[in-house]
Amino acid sequence: MRIRIKFGKYGIMKFIGHLDMMRYFQKAMRRADIDIAYSEGFSPHQIMSFAAPLGVGITSDGEYLDIEVHSTRSSEESLRALNEAMVEGVEVFEYKMLPEGTPNAMSSVAAADYAVYFKEEAKNPFTLQVLSKALDEFYREQDEIIITKQTKKSEKSMDLKPLIYELKAVDGPGFFMRVCTGSTDNIKPELVLQAFSDYCRAHPEYNLKFDFTFEQMEMQIHRKEVYARTNTGEFVALGELGKDIQ
Repeated sequence: MRIRIKFGKYGIMKFIGHLDMMRYFQKAMRRADIDIAYSEGFSPHQIMSFAAPLGVGITSDGEYLDIEVHSTRSSEESLRALNEAMVEGVEVFEYKMLPEGTPNAMSSVAAADYAVYFKEEAKNPFTLQVLSKALDEFYREQDEIIITKQTKKSEKSMDLKPLIYELKAVDGPGFFMRVCTGSTDNIKPELVLQAFSDYCRAHPEYNLKFDFTFEQMEMQIHRKEVYARTNTGEFVALGELGKDIQ
């Protein structure tokens, strides 16, 4: 029996890396008395897989992991038990059973939503109107957005535009984006922000109107949701592929 769990990560826990979060959830499963299945062999481990590792320093309301269980209580009871075992900064939102044959969370990921805001101590050079106009010209009026992406062995040029599904200004003002995520094309919001920063510095009007140089330490990135893609091309949140257990 496969279960999909949705959780959030915030506060000081945003500085905990992915491998430590895996170890944390392994211990939390035992504390919450979840009847999780273990692999066979000389070194048994809990059968657990995360959808898309979250970068250090990023907060989220839309993290997912799949587990296999021998038996289970209701979604309501399991949520209560898990949240009682959580530390401050991690909260479990959903506990759903997956239909037979549903791909695992990691292989299902196709896109993710992010909100990005300037931190309180950082200077925000934008008004909502100015940012909306600049983002509209950057994203919609350019035929391509060529960037240089650093890989483990070299650098490569790529067109970022087809991998950005939505980009707009939101109150704050800040940024909202839906970008391609997954094993094949994984676009980090930092790449989009750096490309936008380069565009603004090269644009005669915007270079004079405001000074925006992307500095990661001045901005808070928050992942809102992670999506799979249906056969018809629609995005569906990973949690919607499961159903509550009564």
